[in-house]
Amino acid sequence: MTILNADAVEVISHSHDQTARFGVRMGQLLRSGDLLCLSGELGSGKTVFAAGVARGWGALENATSPTYILAHEYHRADGAQLHHLDCYRLRGPQDAESVGLTERYEAGVALMIEWPENVRPWLPEDGVWAALRHIDEDKRSLRLHAGGVRGAQLLADYRELIRT
Repeated sequence: MTILNADAVEVISHSHDQTARFGVRMGQLLRSGDLLCLSGELGSGKTVFAAGVARGWGALENATSPTYILAHEYHRADGAQLHHLDCYRLRGPQDAESVGLTERYEAGVALMIEWPENVRPWLPEDGVWAALRHIDEDKRSLRLHAGGVRGAQLLADYRELIRT
């Protein structure tokens, strides 16, 4: 793990399973109202990380990529919801609203968004932004940075959790 500054950290995953475990750790920390954004090229590990997040969060459903249906809603036994959006095909305010981005955020559900750069103007700053990068067949770089007060706390907690 490399601590880039107080609001950023980078980890290197050496396998598919390790990328998922990094996601599980993040999922253990997510609360209702949190925002987690995942950027990276196709094949960079976003969906593997996202599946780990959902598992660590306690989703009753197995997480899969919402690429073709745009959104999946995962539920926990306590009634909490994690909404997983894929914004790859979205390009403007009408597209962002077509997936109910504002309503989902205002409802206070935890949001996990792949391809957030396509809806960036309609996202709050407070959250954790993760950029995944393909290094080689098995190795991925995961660079996380925080925005806002809750994002900074979430990243600080994540940094502590992955040290153990």
